[in-house]
Amino acid sequence: MKPEFFVNNRKKLRELSKSHMLVITGNGLMQRNSDVTFPYRQDSNFWYLTGINEPDLILVMDKTKEYIIAPTRSHSRTVFDGGLDVEEITKTSGLETIIDDKEGWKLLQARLKRVAHVATVSPAQAYIDSIGLYTNQARAQLMQRIKEINPSVEPLDLRPALVKLRSIKQPVEIAAIQAAIDTTVDAFVAIQKQLPKAVTERDLEAIATSRFIKAGVHHAYEPIVAAGKNACTVHYIANSSAVSPDEFVLMDIGAEVSNYAADITRTYHPGEPTKRQQAVLEAVVDVQEFAKSLLKPGVILRDYEQRIEQYMGEKLRALGLISTIDTENVRTYYPYLTSHFLGLDVHDVGEYDKPLESGMVLTVEPGIHIFEEGIAVRIEDDVLITETGIDVLSKKLPPM
Repeated sequence: MKPEFFVNNRKKLRELSKSHMLVITGNGLMQRNSDVTFPYRQDSNFWYLTGINEPDLILVMDKTKEYIIAPTRSHSRTVFDGGLDVEEITKTSGLETIIDDKEGWKLLQARLKRVAHVATVSPAQAYIDSIGLYTNQARAQLMQRIKEINPSVEPLDLRPALVKLRSIKQPVEIAAIQAAIDTTVDAFVAIQKQLPKAVTERDLEAIATSRFIKAGVHHAYEPIVAAGKNACTVHYIANSSAVSPDEFVLMDIGAEVSNYAADITRTYHPGEPTKRQQAVLEAVVDVQEFAKSLLKPGVILRDYEQRIEQYMGEKLRALGLISTIDTENVRTYYPYLTSHFLGLDVHDVGEYDKPLESGMVLTVEPGIHIFEEGIAVRIEDDVLITETGIDVLSKKLPPM
């Protein structure tokens, strides 16, 4: 990404947020154990505005000024982790003013005491119970410090503006997503060739990881390589069981290029599938084709999902899994939605109650999970909404 990309993103955000002062933090490092951290990943909103992958930075946009507040690193941390490359930060982001922590907060404090509002990205709750996830607390700490300086300041949430900007992908973003997809497709092709020889799920995961390392990219998320009944667990990530020549292997894998994700799923058989297995596979492929036929500008995803649920119900009834098509019965075997937005986050920002627009990127991933039979199939492709319909970005990889 050239610095103009980030400069223009900041300009657009300023226009949407009117004349308010903007203060946005990057992510901090997260403890893995003892003094070891998890691999660092920048906050997607902060990266979208700066392109900087360093932790603990703060972006300030105030009237005509833009600057980064950079933390002061101890001598020992600089020796072990390296210092901040100010020249590189400027070159990447197009931000010419980088201020150290002490001077930066002195400047920011003086302004915060005189403003009634500050626009920022609202903090997430510390723990999201529904998915068992602790969140990065950098945003919460920033808000706490702002409130300590000016208890009466009213925070304005930048998330709606950032959703609006990020949901429509620019050509350079689409190119990054396409590069991630192409790398992932290469990994799947290599996996297909080695599948009959695979002993464990880990063998197949290793092929993808090796391909990604050689390409100089990372996994966008924990890969799913699930043989047989393991695939009935939607987000199975143990990837340690034996591969059977008689069972499907479901693989959900995506590379990440310049922080943009691919998200592709295929379900392969090491040998010859049974008639029952083939029937389930063909049903999922048929549902996916139906879903693709519906996507175009103006479609509202919540309505689209209802149509797919009905169509999936017909397939489940034909397979003898249900007798009555209703939400409860369908979701017993199809426990998720078909599409989500894709971009800087695997489950990217986007609005499910508003019409789709050209430039949005989504997944299309129906699946059938039959727990009592130990059969699970999911097929997932990544698509770009165009002026007239979709472009299947992962079309180089056949569905089965």
